[in-house]
Amino acid sequence: MTTPKHIAVIGGGTMGNGIAHVFAQNGFHVTLIDVKQELLDRALNTIAGNLDRQIKKGTLTDADKTQTLSNLTPTTDLAGGVKSADVIIEAVNENTELKKSIFRTVDEHAKPEATICSNTSSISLTELAAATKRPDKVIGMHFMNPVPVMKLVEIVRAIQTSDETHRLVEETAKAIGKVPVTVNDYPGFISNRVLMPMINEAIQCVYENVATPEAIDEIMKLGMAHPMGPLTLADFIGLDVCLAIMNVLHDGFNDSKYRPSPLLKNMVAAGYLGRKSGRGFYKYD
Repeated sequence: MTTPKHIAVIGGGTMGNGIAHVFAQNGFHVTLIDVKQELLDRALNTIAGNLDRQIKKGTLTDADKTQTLSNLTPTTDLAGGVKSADVIIEAVNENTELKKSIFRTVDEHAKPEATICSNTSSISLTELAAATKRPDKVIGMHFMNPVPVMKLVEIVRAIQTSDETHRLVEETAKAIGKVPVTVNDYPGFISNRVLMPMINEAIQCVYENVATPEAIDEIMKLGMAHPMGPLTLADFIGLDVCLAIMNVLHDGFNDSKYRPSPLLKNMVAAGYLGRKSGRGFYKYD
């Protein structure tokens, strides 16, 4: 089993730039791929800002920052960007057809021995693997947000994933200081199968006027020792993302306990998506 040296990350959004950050900081050569140069510029600015915060905390030096940024190569060329990569990590929006289209392109242009991963939080890895000619080399690497801080990587084995691919990705996660935990490919895996119904139930409590968002969050923080209340967390994740995951769970299990709250649907329809839109269950500057 050859240790990967070159990582390609597809998507420079919140998760993608965080994944690129941790790999570059740990000495990997990282190609960061997105569809527009301005998105890449924004991602690199975010990474630089997060590195500055680490310097202020005393966990990083200026020289470390310079080296980390030098390990990053941005490009808008998907086919060229994955050509020499050992491990490719897709981190785009939770859209099955978009991910399958990317996986087909990557499969066509990546070297035969390359491993293809998805950071998906709920979409079937088995379905994504089936879109390629190397299904045994497809696996999930579900990072937690914010990626530079959170230790967990949920490793999701598709039905087709080989033991060799699983071992490689486990060791790769450990090489960047993460703790890999393996699950099998079912809707929502473990993290979101447990978390999202809790968030959805908190939203339903607001919908039924059981309590205010502030009261619900305070009860869960003080009573259950959660570092962040479920509605604050929902705003942080993005209510559109929460709704997408609840829909995957509802469709995948065909069980009414995963039905999204009507209030969640209405808020997403109104564009109240949480922190990223300035308004969710709370208002943000």
